[in-house]
Amino acid sequence: MTAYILRRLLLIVPTLVAIMVINFVIVQAAPGGPIDQVIAQIEGRGNVTGRFTGQGGGETAAAPSGEGQSRGTRGLDPQFIEQLEKQFGFDKPLPERFVTMMGDYLTFDFGDSFFKARSVTDLVLEKMPVSISLGVWTTLLVYLISIPLGIRKAVRDGSRFDVWTSGVIIIGNAIPAFLFAVLLVVLFAGGSYLQVFPLRGLVSSDWATLGPVEKVLDYLWHMVLPVTAMVIGGFASLTMLTKNSFLEEINKQYVLTAKAKGLSERGVLYGHVFRNAMLIVIAGFPSAFVSVLFTGSLFIEIIFSLDGLGLLGFEATIQRDYPVMFGTLFFFTVLGLLLNLIGDIMYVAVDPRIDFEAREN
Repeated sequence: MTAYILRRLLLIVPTLVAIMVINFVIVQAAPGGPIDQVIAQIEGRGNVTGRFTGQGGGETAAAPSGEGQSRGTRGLDPQFIEQLEKQFGFDKPLPERFVTMMGDYLTFDFGDSFFKARSVTDLVLEKMPVSISLGVWTTLLVYLISIPLGIRKAVRDGSRFDVWTSGVIIIGNAIPAFLFAVLLVVLFAGGSYLQVFPLRGLVSSDWATLGPVEKVLDYLWHMVLPVTAMVIGGFASLTMLTKNSFLEEINKQYVLTAKAKGLSERGVLYGHVFRNAMLIVIAGFPSAFVSVLFTGSLFIEIIFSLDGLGLLGFEATIQRDYPVMFGTLFFFTVLGLLLNLIGDIMYVAVDPRIDFEAREN
């Protein structure tokens, strides 16, 4: 297993480089780059992401970042444009910019935001508590609900319990999490009915003055609605995956043999079926966690005014804030690759019979 882990760690390097190259080329080729954003702000036109109005009043296609900027900057002082290009690093060839960026990342230097006057590291660390709170609590509750529910549905397949819970699951799977969030706001956050829970923020404004116990309760109080919305929208697929996995194992010959030998149903279920059925569930844990942590919480953060990584990434994309975009992409990609490796290790922890090294030979 040690050799397999070392090979996977070494494989992270070319995988990471390939992902960064592809995204770097695509983003650099997209119209409406940082220079266009600056010019739009100077002219009072806000952000541009694809097309914007030129100085002469006609609509002009925004040029790809760093190349052909004169199409989108017609009528402005060329020296001013050159200064902007030098400031953003667009005076260097594309390959040189990429190599420089990756070299800085190796020393954990992610640069400064183009538009927030702060380092990318500081921005990520500032937003991280919100995203970690949403991701950890949501993933934990989804697994604590989905696995027992899926096992019970498998054991009682076809019963009234299985039927009505399937109806709930279908509804949860069909309605996006942000719609549940809006409903919760309307019902419980002062939208139209009750005002039981706060509508915004991770903690209250007077959180620093509270005692240790009151701080924990205040934090959990703020987490109830956003986490509930994400759990309702996320437990359905995992529940059905667990049920189907257990159903497949329950109907196999070794289960019938174990029952024929006199083992109790509970002993067969948790002593034999559980280990095999949980493999596919564990395999999806890393991707599920990354999805919840970095991509699934954007609308939730907006609705509940939670300033997390999802909102940071969205704003960086709209503004073409390249240091924030690529810095967070680098961090998230490394984390995702490491979590995938952890998923393989968890495979072996659940079922020691699995030998990845033997499979590769």
